[in-house]
Amino acid sequence: MTRHFLKDDDITAKEQAVIIDRAIAMKADRFSEKPFAGPQTVAVIFDKTSTRTRVSFAVGISDLGGVPLIIDSGVSQLGKKESVADTAKVLERQVAQIVWRTYAQAGLEEMAANSSVPVINALSDMWHPCQLLADLVTIKECFGKTAGLTLAYVGDANNNMANSYLVACALAGMNVAVSAPSGFLPSDEVVVKAKQIAEANGGSILITTDPAEAVSAADIVVTDTWVSMGMEAEADERKLRFKDFTVDEELMSKASEDAIFLHCLPAYRGLEVSAEVIDGAQSRVWQEAENRLHAQKALMAWLAEQN
Repeated sequence: MTRHFLKDDDITAKEQAVIIDRAIAMKADRFSEKPFAGPQTVAVIFDKTSTRTRVSFAVGISDLGGVPLIIDSGVSQLGKKESVADTAKVLERQVAQIVWRTYAQAGLEEMAANSSVPVINALSDMWHPCQLLADLVTIKECFGKTAGLTLAYVGDANNNMANSYLVACALAGMNVAVSAPSGFLPSDEVVVKAKQIAEANGGSILITTDPAEAVSAADIVVTDTWVSMGMEAEADERKLRFKDFTVDEELMSKASEDAIFLHCLPAYRGLEVSAEVIDGAQSRVWQEAENRLHAQKALMAWLAEQN
């Protein structure tokens, strides 16, 4: 059966650890693996604009000896004249893997169900698993481990980033504390899933509306934009609702003394994070952004071996 990576728990805790360690090794020896030698082609499809995802996948596929085929959905037949299923059947005969940054998770599920080659979720409205692999690589580099550490997520928690932090970090044996205003907390379904995974891997889950409670003694503090793509009309209301959830120096002072700050980017200084924090000594956002490259290379190489 073809292995895909559509959500954070499509891999086991052991497999996640293997991919993280492989990413760190590949970072140290960047051109050591060539699973796409030939060169083989990997299709990278974008329904949404992108900087880090586009660059890291294109560069990573090239590093692995392959050719990235970048497809902007606006200039393809996908989802318009041709179904997702039919597109998958066309692509599987010509490419080694399919990477898709899209909206609905259901589209990725349909693509994977009709593809004999691995399908990778490069972002959907429900999950952002490749970002979490990069974050976990960064955490492992900074602390030498993931298990037993505490990560606090502050801000809009009813989104793909909070979902992936809950599930992926629970899988990594971490304690995850999520804080958001009432009405912006994670869904019960995701929380239940994360608690089950955490219990099985020695971690824990805390959901609170108090950012200070979430950040207390945390090793890693993370946030995300308050106004994601497609929410521009809600910007003023969201800024008002989240005004007490900015990650600033005062909030960071409640975390552990050696705590680090992460952000998937793009960031809006003065809103979800202060300039002093994201540009300060505790920030690891540029290391995190680079690690998208290495984490995704490790994932693609690992998937190539599974199929």
